[in-house]
Amino acid sequence: MNLIRCDVAVIGAGTAGLSAYRAARAAGKHAVLIEGGPYGTTCARVGCMPSKLLISAAEAAHALHAAAGFGVHAGTVRIDGPAVMDRVRRERDRFAGFVVENVEGLPAADKIRGYARFAAPDRLVVDDHTEVQAERIVIATGSTPIVPEEWAKAGPRVIHSDAVFEWTDLPGSVAVIGTGVIGLELGQALHRLGVRVALYARGNSIAQLSDPAVLAEAAKVLRQELDVRFQTQVVSVQPDGDGVVLTTRDGAGNERQERYDYVLAAIGRAPNVQALRLDLAGIERDRRGVPLYDHTTMQCGTSPIFIAGDANDELPLLPEAADQGKIAGHNAALYPDVQPGLRRTPLAIAFTEPQIATPGALWRTLHGSHEGRFAIGEVSFANQGRSRVMLQNRGMLRVYGEYGSGRFLGAEMIGPRAEHIGHLLAWAVQAGLTVSAMLDMPFYHPVVEEGVRTALRDLAEALKHPPPEPPQPCPDCTPGT
Repeated sequence: MNLIRCDVAVIGAGTAGLSAYRAARAAGKHAVLIEGGPYGTTCARVGCMPSKLLISAAEAAHALHAAAGFGVHAGTVRIDGPAVMDRVRRERDRFAGFVVENVEGLPAADKIRGYARFAAPDRLVVDDHTEVQAERIVIATGSTPIVPEEWAKAGPRVIHSDAVFEWTDLPGSVAVIGTGVIGLELGQALHRLGVRVALYARGNSIAQLSDPAVLAEAAKVLRQELDVRFQTQVVSVQPDGDGVVLTTRDGAGNERQERYDYVLAAIGRAPNVQALRLDLAGIERDRRGVPLYDHTTMQCGTSPIFIAGDANDELPLLPEAADQGKIAGHNAALYPDVQPGLRRTPLAIAFTEPQIATPGALWRTLHGSHEGRFAIGEVSFANQGRSRVMLQNRGMLRVYGEYGSGRFLGAEMIGPRAEHIGHLLAWAVQAGLTVSAMLDMPFYHPVVEEGVRTALRDLAEALKHPPPEPPQPCPDCTPGT
């Protein structure tokens, strides 16, 4: 067995792993990168980039159908499924190719092919061919889509999102299980490309939303176009020739059987930590086996082991993985002089139509951290000028501010141009702006951002009326004291 000694060993060559490796090298340390799967990040191969390619095709098809609302009438719309998927795969391969070229350009001695597992807190075994003695280790092993074992028994027609981008043609029908970001994005895109789609959710969740008012608006808006079935559980998935029969049960207890070409499991992703033998790493783990770590340093306890990206199951987003990897790699290089790194304001976007964005603190989070200490402003896009001009006047924005300081805290929204509005609001949170300072900023006319101003004005008015302070307990209010 080969023996390699290094300062920092990084397990995983995805977004987080590459960032960690570069950060460790930039700090002057000898680092190695261990990868057992194909090079190319989740985002480039099976995530954000191929999904946006499919969504872009769907938007083109939808624009033709929507043109009649402007008095513009297109001819017969024909969707060429093989051509759609050919472009998706070609462009996907191009994006992934850039990442692969980047990795291939790294020093050969720094790359170890194979799957790593711990043999001790400072020792890794890669497959059965290499032992790595590392003073510090970064876990950046990513995640895998979840497909329940009982569903998988129905055969190859039960798939996860990664498999969609290997299709050579569009199917006739798909049942999408899950209304998170992945399920909604793919479900709506396939629907707009002519696929019969139904989306199923055990509860009432929609993407990353938590504000009840925005959730209700999102459900109403999306159901105007999509067959979304909330409060519905999967009873069974059975093979049926070249398709599957899905049995579900709704909230009233009614069961229903339907046949689909595919069942797409979009119920989340699981961190890839189970095969790492973390029991030999000497670090604490939660009940799921994920290491406990400091969110500002990415350090696992006080050990020289760090974790970044989807493997820690915190925020499975590419920008977060890149930031976490950089922090983990830098701190691994400087250990034991570990320092907090830059954690940016949270920002999540679902590229549905309308788009969904959550910059800054969520409504749910604020009810834990600022209960009774934050106000809400809102705007509907139903009558917002520019939105009506574009026939995109659907959705709602809710904004949150802190009583007393007037500081802007965050927002949740579904509406037009949410990807851009989300960025503006996230920047405002990170800059520590007050609501009054945001209202001093320029707003052009006519733009969708005027809706943001309306919501901020509503919030500014609400901030003028804080709730009364709760009475303070009297330590001793007996007569005569």
